[in-house]
Amino acid sequence: MVQAYTQETGQPGGAPQPAGSPFGRLRDRLRDSRGIWRRGLVLAAFAVLLTLIMVFHADIPNRVGNLGSLLETFLPWLGVFLPVLLVLGLVRRSAIALVALVLPVTVWLNLFGGLMFADKSGGHGDLTVVTHNVNADNAEPVATAKDVAASGAQVVALEELTTKAVPTYTKALAGSYRYHAVQGTVGVWSKYPLSGTKPVDIKLGWTRALRTTVTAPGGEVAVYVAHLPSVRVKFNAGFTAGQRDASADALGEAIHDEPLDKVVLLGDLNGTMNDRSLASVTSQMRSAQGATGDGFGFSWPASFPMARIDQILVRGVNPVSAWTMSQTGSDHLPVAASVTF
Repeated sequence: MVQAYTQETGQPGGAPQPAGSPFGRLRDRLRDSRGIWRRGLVLAAFAVLLTLIMVFHADIPNRVGNLGSLLETFLPWLGVFLPVLLVLGLVRRSAIALVALVLPVTVWLNLFGGLMFADKSGGHGDLTVVTHNVNADNAEPVATAKDVAASGAQVVALEELTTKAVPTYTKALAGSYRYHAVQGTVGVWSKYPLSGTKPVDIKLGWTRALRTTVTAPGGEVAVYVAHLPSVRVKFNAGFTAGQRDASADALGEAIHDEPLDKVVLLGDLNGTMNDRSLASVTSQMRSAQGATGDGFGFSWPASFPMARIDQILVRGVNPVSAWTMSQTGSDHLPVAASVTF
């Protein structure tokens, strides 16, 4: 059998279809429609993987380098990959990559959309509190104290106090706060009377936590101030957080045994609410920032906040607003919240 080939294309058949003809345009569309579903399979796979990580982050084990806790500390930042995947999908003209992107976008918005788009930082309650890791190397303690006092809070908690700096902070805050108590490297200043102040043993060998009763007009409130041990990310050891985790468990036991119904925990916990290793504390209390905050409320490092490790947690009171304050001489931002009884 003799088969005819077109001179222009070398394909069997009759005359070629001109590119500008209706049949030529239809042919090009069909070829392109098949291509947009074949291109970008790697991008689609990455979108699915990102979705699985966010959905099952609590199942990522901590046995190797505390990988699960490290991921949970910076979990909101997985959202950075979403616009990257969108741009790459558009550049590749990949339909499957763009469709797959719907999965991580939906999960991320479900986890963090309420924090991202809700602003409830303007409400006023019965008691306003502030917590601030002032940094032991703070070269501006007086200015830092004045900035914190300018919040108008009735209760202020400070962490990472040095013996040398305590008199400076006490003098600078005396005009606004009549009552104060310091235990080790943490302290509390209050416009209302304090009683029953005592250190809280968080298994460190020195004092970095205290408990006191604030007698506010609306009733007695147990206020805890804590500074849990620091964590580090090391190449050969991963996320080293064992000492912090043990201290968190001890703090959780103290809060569990607290006889007062109204409890507020202020402090630098060196961990986020997503970190499972702080569950002994976070499972008992509600985050004022997460419930009523303005955005993510990242507080560290102050120059470019990436994580909310300075926490205000409550039990038996209702948070109505929360916010981060402007940078002071510390490497942390002060955080504030207002609660009702």
